This record gives sequence, C-alpha cells and structure tokens, in this order.
Amino acid sequence: MLRNTTRSALIDAAFWTGYCAFNLSMSAAFGRITSGAWVIAVGLAVELWIAGRVMRAIAQRRHWFELGPLRLAARLFACVVIGSGLAQLALVPPLWVAAKWNWVYLGPDNTAGFAWPMLLMYWAQTAVILALWAALWSWTVAMRRYREGEIARLNAESLRHASELDALRARLNPHFVFNALNNLRALINEDTERARELVTRLSSTLRHALDHSQRESVSVAEELSVVDDYLAVESVHYEDRLRVVRDVDPAALDLRLPPMALQLLVENAIKHGIARTPGGGELSLRVRADGARLRIEVANPGRIEAESVRRGVGLAYLRTRLAHASPPGAFELRQHGARVTAHMEISQ
Repeated sequence: MLRNTTRSALIDAAFWTGYCAFNLSMSAAFGRITSGAWVIAVGLAVELWIAGRVMRAIAQRRHWFELGPLRLAARLFACVVIGSGLAQLALVPPLWVAAKWNWVYLGPDNTAGFAWPMLLMYWAQTAVILALWAALWSWTVAMRRYREGEIARLNAESLRHASELDALRARLNPHFVFNALNNLRALINEDTERARELVTRLSSTLRHALDHSQRESVSVAEELSVVDDYLAVESVHYEDRLRVVRDVDPAALDLRLPPMALQLLVENAIKHGIARTPGGGELSLRVRADGARLRIEVANPGRIEAESVRRGVGLAYLRTRLAHASPPGAFELRQHGARVTAHMEISQ
C-alpha cells in the first residue's frame, strides 16, 4: 500500500512538472519566458496537482471504483469541470491584479488576455489537461485493481484445490489404511509372502496418493498402475466379494487424464457399490480411445444415492478438475437396472 502511494506521488510529480515545463516551452516558442509565464505555468501546475489529489481522495473515500464505469466517468467528469474552474478562479483574479499593477509582465498589453473568450479558452485548456490526468490515473487504478483481483482469484482457486486435495488424502488414508493394516496383521502369520506383497502395494498406493496427484495430467498407463495397486490392497479385504473385469484399449494407454481420476471412480465404485452389496459383485472397468477423446466407464452393483452424489468430496473434486481442464471434460453417473455406471470423457 505504501509503495503504491509513493509511486502515485512520484508519477503525479512527474506529470505536473512536465505540464509546467510544456507551458514554459510554449512561451519560449512564441517569444520569451516572462515573469507572468512563470507564474501561470507554476501556478497552474500546483493548483491542478492539488485538484488531482482532492479528486483522488474523494474517489477513494467514497469508493467510486465500485460503482461501475459509467457512474465513475460521470463523477470524474464533474470533478474535472469543477476542478479546472476552481484552478482558473484561484489564478486569474490575482494574476489580473498583479498584471494591472505591473508586478508581473504578461506582454505588451498586460490585461488583453483577460477577456471572456480568452478566459473560456484557458478554462477549456485546463479542463483538457486535468481530464487527461484523470483518465490516466483511473486507468492505472483500474488495471491495478484488475491485477489484484486476478491474483486474489488465483490464490483462492489454489487454496480451494489444495483443500480439496487435502480432503481427498484425508478421506483415503483413515479408512483405507485402517482396513489394510488390519488385513496385514492377519496375513503376517498366515501368509508372509502375501503380507509382503500387501505392504508393497499399500506403500505404492499411498505414495501415488501424495505425489502422483500433484501433476497436471498423467497417462492412462500410469493411472492404471495406481488402480492396480489400489485394487490389490482392496482385494485382500474383500476377497471373493470383489471381482474385477477390465477391458482396456491398448490405443488408449498413452492418452492423458487428470491424476487420480480413474482411481477415484474405482474407489467410489467399491465404497458405494461392492461394500454395500451382500456378497459383493463385479466391478467392470472399460477404457477406450475414440478419436481425440478418452472414454472411461466404471460400473458396479448398487443404486445412485442423491445425498452421496451431492456431498461426495471425490466426485465433486473430479467434476471441478474436468470442468477446468483445457479442453473441458465430462462426467456423469447413470443407473442401468441394478448397476451404476460412471462415464467420463476427456478431450485430448
């Protein structure tokens, strides 16, 4: 804030100093720089600088930039008209008296320039220069507010994405790890080889949940590797209740999708389908390359529950990622008889 104020003050000083120098140079071009020319150049520069400071203070105190462009322009125009008039009113009478008493020299006829047509022209010239300053200042403020708004929006979006990722990790870790550790405990004495494999798969799954999700996109092959590790851990918990059928098009392996997107669909299918169905069921995974689009379907037994869809963190995160992708993707849950199918399409 202090740096912006200092910079604005320096820009103001440079602008009005330049205006003073311009007036003096015009006087020199048409003859010589008289004492009256000095008074006019310096006096107008100081008065318009004060008018600009007052205008800026009023605009900031009354929050004019919150009113919209038309209302802002109308108020600035009124300030320009009034400010330039007051500047001339503060300069012309004292200058006229000083010229009449020969305290300053304006030219051969010291008072010839004070006729009403000339005064009107002086006021118009003053209004134009003050309007130019107002336009430059308002444009600078508008651009700064736009940049600050963009930065605030990007920071808010970044924080939102970070909180969503944290929520996903928190959602994955407690229940999933709790079940996996219980299963590992049971396997240590019964089947050490399988217990060793479970530790490897669990470690890989957690590593992907923490690191893999930081990337903008991953290949289908990489995402399937995450899903394989996840399903291997879950198969220990559900055993014969979880039956997986995969149909993956080799042409789709190099296509890209948001990280953890497919894993989220599989996890959702197990949590809301397999786990809630007596005797478990079949989880089918179908991945296809369709021209410039990647099509994914994950199906499971069960029914769509509106409350789960509305409050589900994972699906909400997935929809957000797909909506903000370039180009955007699409996601939809469909009920087909006694099965629920998640459809996801991602343009490449």
